[in-house]
Amino acid sequence: MGIFLKVRKKVNGFLLDAEWEMENELAVLFGYSGAGKSLTLQAIAGLMEPDEGLVRMRGVVVFDSSRGINVPPHRRNIGYVFQDCALFPHMTVRANIAYGLNAMERREREPRVQEMLERFRLEGLEGKYPAELSGGQKQRVAFARSLIRRPEVLLLDEPFSALDNPVRLEMRTLLKEVRSVFSIPVVLVTHDLSEASSLADRLIVYAAGRVVQTGTPGEVFRNPASIEVENLVRIRETFTR
Repeated sequence: MGIFLKVRKKVNGFLLDAEWEMENELAVLFGYSGAGKSLTLQAIAGLMEPDEGLVRMRGVVVFDSSRGINVPPHRRNIGYVFQDCALFPHMTVRANIAYGLNAMERREREPRVQEMLERFRLEGLEGKYPAELSGGQKQRVAFARSLIRRPEVLLLDEPFSALDNPVRLEMRTLLKEVRSVFSIPVVLVTHDLSEASSLADRLIVYAAGRVVQTGTPGEVFRNPASIEVENLVRIRETFTR
C-alpha cells in the first residue's frame, strides 16, 4: 500500500487542487517551480492543513476534512528530507542522526545509530558538526536521520538541487539503495528532468496547482496529455540530445 491524496488549499491567491495515488514505489512530483509540489508534501506530512480533502498513507487515514481527522505531524511516522538538510548546527553528526530516538534507552539507540552511520558511509564523521561537512555528507546525514525511526513513508523536497553534478549522481545511487533496503513509498519533488526520468517509477506532473498527468516516465514522455506536459517533454529532449 502507498499513498492516496486528494486535497484543496488556497494560499495567497494560489489554489492547490491535486489528486493522485501511488503504490509502494518512488513517485516524482515534477513541474515548474511554484506548481504546488512542495505544498503537497506539506499536506502529506501534516505541516499544512488543507481546506478540504483526504490523505491516506499505507491504508491509514491521516487527514479527512469531512470527518474532522487531522493526525499531527509527529504521529504520522514520516521521514522528511529538505533541500537545505535542516541539520542542527550545534549537534554532531551522531547527535543529529540520533535526535529522533531521544526517548529510547541508550542501549537500544546506539546500535541503530551505528547501523545508519555504516549504511550511509558516515563512519569517521560522527564527531563532526554540519559546518565541517560537504554538501553530499550533509545530505547523507539528513537521510540517516530521516530513516532511523523506520518511517512508513519518505518525503524528499528537492534534496539534491544544491549539489554539484558528480555528487548528485552519487546521491541518486544512494536513493536507489534506500528504496531497495527500506522498501517504503518515496515521494520526491524535483524540477530536474534527468532526475525525474532516472528515478521515478511513477511521474506525477504538476502545473499551476493541478495534476495534469501521471504515468511512468516513458508513458508521459511519449504521450504528453496536455500542452503543459508537451512543453516539459520538449525541454527534456533539448537537454538529452
